[in-house]
Amino acid sequence: MAEPRKIIIDTDPGQDDAAAIMLALGSPDELDVLGITTVAGNVPLALTSRNARVVCELCDRRDVKVYEGAERPLLRQLVTAEHVHGKTGLDGPVVDEPTMQVEAQHAVDFIIETIRAHEAGTVTLCTLGALTNIAHALQKAPEIAPRVRELVMMGGGFFEGGNITPAAEFNIYVDPDAAKIIFASGIPIVMMPLDVTHKVLTYKSRVEKIRAIGSRPAVAMAEMLDFFERFDIEKYGSDGGPLHDPTVIAYLLRPELFKGRDCNVEIETASELTVGMTVVDWWQVTDRKHNAKVMREVDDQGFFDLLTERLARL
Repeated sequence: MAEPRKIIIDTDPGQDDAAAIMLALGSPDELDVLGITTVAGNVPLALTSRNARVVCELCDRRDVKVYEGAERPLLRQLVTAEHVHGKTGLDGPVVDEPTMQVEAQHAVDFIIETIRAHEAGTVTLCTLGALTNIAHALQKAPEIAPRVRELVMMGGGFFEGGNITPAAEFNIYVDPDAAKIIFASGIPIVMMPLDVTHKVLTYKSRVEKIRAIGSRPAVAMAEMLDFFERFDIEKYGSDGGPLHDPTVIAYLLRPELFKGRDCNVEIETASELTVGMTVVDWWQVTDRKHNAKVMREVDDQGFFDLLTERLARL
């Protein structure tokens, strides 16, 4: 059997981030989680670090190391999303405060050191939040860029527009300057935009299947999704809201669930109106070179079958 793929999960948990982490931890044969790095985003850094540890403990995986990263974007003030995720970022279930500690090493140094320590082309970065930590790592150690196997990210949108402003998706909007650095880095990028995530909806029947697993992590996830959906149902008028971040992990496990194409993606950082917009050349109308594989289609039922099956393994 092939060696499990080595990944670093860079995250700002968030209920959907929690689902992504659980999907990875439920797939040890395929994915080797080298560490979880946290960044400010959905909620401030102290909470994203708490929430990453809460999820590890829910999954009984105190062996997974959590590293704290950037508490604010490169150049801007932090924008958070408690209006979506609740005041803790993981509102929904009643959870114990974590007893695991965060590691002493800074997330940025952990990312640099890990990419240097492993053979070139073997470490994949999975980014579920703002790209601040990765941008800091590239600024501090630009030589790591060609060593990264791939960066699979949840972020951006094109035909779907934005979800925090009319033009911008939240993760990119929080730190567009960081995103600009990433897209110019030459690292192979796979982008899961709102165009995909808006198709993976947490219908009640899907959440009930997760709840029926009956284990502590699965029940906690169902309760998180019950909470998370309230905002989305009001906003999208659907039975259940989009489950954004686990698409990143699902892609590593089952790439055939997704369809997209290679495009050029540029990040708007100057315009007041469209700051944080991912300008995707889907129709190939410029001669700018491709820098990302942009996904547009997903087998949504296949995605939920995978998520449910892996949550049952925890």
